[in-house]
Amino acid sequence: MSLLQVTNLRKSYGAHISVQDISFDIEKGRCVALLGPNGAGKTTTLRMLAGLLEPTSGMISFEGSRPGAEYRRGLGYVPQSPAFYGWMTGQEYVVFAAKLSGMGAKEATSSALESLKRVGLNNDARRRIGGYSGGMKQRLGLAQALVHRPRLLILDEPVSALDPIGRREVMELLREIREETTVVFSTHVLHDAEEICDDIILMNHGRIAEQGSLSQLRSHYSLPVIRLRTEKHKEAIQWLESLASKPFVLESQLFGDHAVFNVNDVEKARQTILQEAAQLEIPLLQFEAGSSTLEDLFMKVVGV
Repeated sequence: MSLLQVTNLRKSYGAHISVQDISFDIEKGRCVALLGPNGAGKTTTLRMLAGLLEPTSGMISFEGSRPGAEYRRGLGYVPQSPAFYGWMTGQEYVVFAAKLSGMGAKEATSSALESLKRVGLNNDARRRIGGYSGGMKQRLGLAQALVHRPRLLILDEPVSALDPIGRREVMELLREIREETTVVFSTHVLHDAEEICDDIILMNHGRIAEQGSLSQLRSHYSLPVIRLRTEKHKEAIQWLESLASKPFVLESQLFGDHAVFNVNDVEKARQTILQEAAQLEIPLLQFEAGSSTLEDLFMKVVGV
């Protein structure tokens, strides 16, 4: 069942159109990744969904009705760079957020402590936010977004500013959260989308370039692929270039000393390439046979 429906949504600033008549549905209990290059319209779309930006035209409906106070109470939102009052403690801030959602003082305090514990900040709840690290602030943003138990959680680039450890912690939290609430998040980290999402909405130049379940898109776009890397010798690079004309190669991407080949017969390609490399004494640093990834789909659809 659809939780959120978006129909012909548009946002323009004078002559510049940031989002161009996009339509999609978000089903209950799904995790949806909004992908796209910089300037694709992802943040503008999420801000309209969150009610922070008025659409120029189009409609957003929540379970068949236009979003109102009930929708906002059921919504959690974390911007790309959350801003906090540094003089507050983490607990004070989340209690403040809980009260804004309509909770009384006792319930707000109880829910805030529960939310802080959930994101791993219970031991730092009484510290001033000004002393929090970037990862702690990102988790605090999640705590305030979850304190009122939202039905829809919207996250804009939730791991973009984090180090590898912080990114992993937040992704593990999202894996848990998606088990009980609907999640929409934008990201540039395609591996994260593959790891936890059910559905993909891929935007480019303000439009939806492709959308569907991850399994459907993989099935539609997936091709056998060979990835090669050689030492940076002139002869090796020329050999990589010559492979592009082989009959089993459907599509090729050459990047100097490495190449990606979509093939129609992976076994034939494997045999031919390895035999030629041995005969010509080409120093192979990488040989990988597999299937095209979400990154390959991204590059193909956005035309990079």
